[in-house]
Amino acid sequence: MRKITAVSAVAVALLANGLAGTGLGSAAAAPAGTMQPMSLYAPSALVLTIEPGTGDQQNAVQRAVTLNCAPKPSGTHPAAAAACAELRRAQGDFAALVAPGAPRLCTKLWNPVTVRADGVWDGKHVSHVQTYGNSCMKDAGSEAVFNF
Repeated sequence: MRKITAVSAVAVALLANGLAGTGLGSAAAAPAGTMQPMSLYAPSALVLTIEPGTGDQQNAVQRAVTLNCAPKPSGTHPAAAAACAELRRAQGDFAALVAPGAPRLCTKLWNPVTVRADGVWDGKHVSHVQTYGNSCMKDAGSEAVFNF
């Protein structure tokens, strides 16, 4: 029993020393109340935007939403659960997003729309920009992620 207690004390001391350098093991590293509990989930938090034009014209963003997928879907996206499920199916690859079902019939009217996704997916930084010929083509490219 004494050996187990000694090993536990050493492990706690090593852990405290290891975390002290990161600021996670010391109360003096940050003011009380600012420490956030560590999550067991890799972060998946994105900012999604839609803007008119081809994206190189410095147009103002028409719409923007936030999307958090871990530990549960949340954010300002109106269909956060569906968008997170769609991204999980595509393994976070925005270029692989395809709306299911029959192909959508869209006109060839050139009225470009650019979508952007910036943030973190499954713990990795992501930045995606894609321009569609018009908003119908954008809607056909994704079931939920960029439909807000």
